[in-house]
Amino acid sequence: MTVDDPAIAGAIRRHEERLQRDPESLAFAQLADLYRKSGRARDAIALCRRGLDRYPHYTTARLILAKTLLGEGDHDAALAELTAILEESPKEAQAHRLAAEIHRQRASLDVAAEHLEAAARLDPTDRESRALLGLLRAAPRDGEVSGLARVLDDDTFVTTAFGTLCLDQGLTEEALNIFIRILRRDPNNADARAGLEGALRARLKRKG
Repeated sequence: MTVDDPAIAGAIRRHEERLQRDPESLAFAQLADLYRKSGRARDAIALCRRGLDRYPHYTTARLILAKTLLGEGDHDAALAELTAILEESPKEAQAHRLAAEIHRQRASLDVAAEHLEAAARLDPTDRESRALLGLLRAAPRDGEVSGLARVLDDDTFVTTAFGTLCLDQGLTEEALNIFIRILRRDPNNADARAGLEGALRARLKRKG
């Protein structure tokens, strides 16, 4: 679906005219990003691929391509682009953040945590990556173990239904605990994946 934004439409026209005047310009990346933001994903992907044929080491363009592919739900292709970036530029924090998002959605939680750790280390201002990392690796501190948390030591209650109930009741830490434990056993559990995403959103919203 395209986005009807006069400012973006005007910027697209200016960048298209610039590329017509100079087809070899690196401005193709900015135009592709504008296409992405306006909902023209196919145009963004095609333009990035054409530009990267000429400039294969242009990291910004490859990041825009990865973002667009991720937005289209093509996780395999997006991850391939991010892997290419990180092989050449392992200190690219944004690539680590995007890779972490894909691995988290795939329930590869340890790999996601590694990428979040790298992103937070490379960008000290990246509060969101540190917060997500803390949630994925959190362990209750002394004095903070609730009665419910003790109940969860029994795997009988580690089910998606109970995790959803906890989330509905605002018990986000307990819900995170449940969904993470389920996904470590069964990474393909779609209900647990969805539950984890919901619990992470709720927890980050509370952190403000």
